[in-house]
Amino acid sequence: MRALLVVNPAATTTSARTRDVLIHALASEMKLEAVTTEYRGHGRDLARRAAESDDIDLVVALGGDGTVNEVVNGLLHDGPDPERLPRLAVVPGGSTNVFARALGLPNDPVEATGAILAALAEQSERTVGLGLASGTPGTPDEGIPGRWFTFCAGVGFDASVIGRVEQQRERGKRSTHALYLRQVARQFLGDPNRIHGRITLERPGHEPVTDLVLSIVANTSPWTYLGNRPVYVSPNASFDTGLDVLGLSRLSTAAVARYGTQLLTSSPSRGPHGKHAITLHDLTDFTLNSKVPLPFQMDGDHLGLRTSVTFTGVRRALRVIV
Repeated sequence: MRALLVVNPAATTTSARTRDVLIHALASEMKLEAVTTEYRGHGRDLARRAAESDDIDLVVALGGDGTVNEVVNGLLHDGPDPERLPRLAVVPGGSTNVFARALGLPNDPVEATGAILAALAEQSERTVGLGLASGTPGTPDEGIPGRWFTFCAGVGFDASVIGRVEQQRERGKRSTHALYLRQVARQFLGDPNRIHGRITLERPGHEPVTDLVLSIVANTSPWTYLGNRPVYVSPNASFDTGLDVLGLSRLSTAAVARYGTQLLTSSPSRGPHGKHAITLHDLTDFTLNSKVPLPFQMDGDHLGLRTSVTFTGVRRALRVIV
C-alpha cells in the first residue's frame, strides 16, 4: 500500500518527537511518503495531487480540524468519487479534533495511530457524507468557489466568535476553551445583530425562516467538545444523512443563559430548544441569506464575510479508515 502522510508541524498537541514516532509506526506497515505543510492551503495541494495520481491508496492527515479540512478539499477537488479516490485516515493533533472524535477515534495521536493500523489490517472503513458550501448564483458571492466541510459551518454569531479567537491566536494566545468563552462574552456584548437577526434560511418547497441571529450547519454529532464533554447542537446529525441546522432568532441575556445551559447539558437525545430555536434535520439543499455581510466559518476556520451561502449535503462522499 502506498500512502501520503500530510503533517502539520504547528499541530498544537504533538511534539516533533511524537510526530517522528507516528511516522515510523505508519511507515512500518506501508510505503509512506511524509510531507510537512509549509503554507496555508499546502495540505489541499498535496491531497489534490494524491487524488490525481494512480498509485496513492491512502492519505493520512496529521493535525487538527483545519488540516483535515484542507486534505478533504484536495481529495474532492474534482468532486466525490469514493471508489476511485484514495481513502482518508486522520491522526488527531489539534486542540479539539472534532472530526476524528466524531468518527470514534481516540483523541490521543499515538492511540489513534494504533486504531488506524488495526482498522487497515481488518480492512475496516466507512463512507461518510460531507457538506459543500458555495457562493449563491445571482448574489455578490456567486464567484466564491465551493468548499467542503466535514462537521460544521456557520453564519453569524458563532463565526464572529471564531474570527475573534483567530485574531487572538495571531497575537500569540493559545487556543484554549477559556479563550473561546472569553470571546463569546465579548461578541455577545458587542454584537449589534444579536436581538434582531439578519439571516434568512431558504429551501425548496418551504416557507423561509427569517430573522436568525445564529445559524449552525452540522454534519455530525457531537458538533464540538469542551474538554472531554461532547456538545450536541444537532443531536440527529450524522455522517449517514444530509445536513442539520440549528437557528436562533434571539440572543438576549436570558436566551443566552437558557441556550448556554442547554448546550452544556445537551445529550444525544436532545439539544437546544425553545420558541426562539429552530432545528431542521437531513437537508440536502438550502441557502442562508443575510441582509448585511456577516462572518462565515467552516470546520472552525473563519472565512471572511458573506451575504449568501448555498449548502449541499452529499451522502457517501469519501471513504474513511475507522
